[in-house]
Amino acid sequence: MTAPETDPAVLEAVRGWVGALGKAEIVVRDAPGFATSRLGVALGLEAIRMVEEGVASPADIDTAMELGYRHPMGPLRLTDLVGLDVRLAIAEHLAGELGDRFAPPELLRRKVAEGKLGRKSGTGFHDWN
Repeated sequence: MTAPETDPAVLEAVRGWVGALGKAEIVVRDAPGFATSRLGVALGLEAIRMVEEGVASPADIDTAMELGYRHPMGPLRLTDLVGLDVRLAIAEHLAGELGDRFAPPELLRRKVAEGKLGRKSGTGFHDWN
């Protein structure tokens, strides 16, 4: 992560160190959410909206992303693993920082209010019992 104050020499040194470890580096500027988390939340929120609108079932949405995009698991199963309460808190924070595109769907709020938090409670978008 870079900030306006980041010295370019420091960035290059870190990139070299990461490369020496045999890892791939990515460079992102300091912004709300992490690069992968922010994209994952956006995908998860849209999947929840699709369930809310009756577009497809949670299982079918997850299967579509697993088969169509080779995701190791679908966005709703991942939401269940992370915890619906955690997803809600992240979405509320990002909505406050970045605007309505991260506004949590009502279905997410309702499931959290009902205690349907995903794997840790036994049910969320999938049954974990």
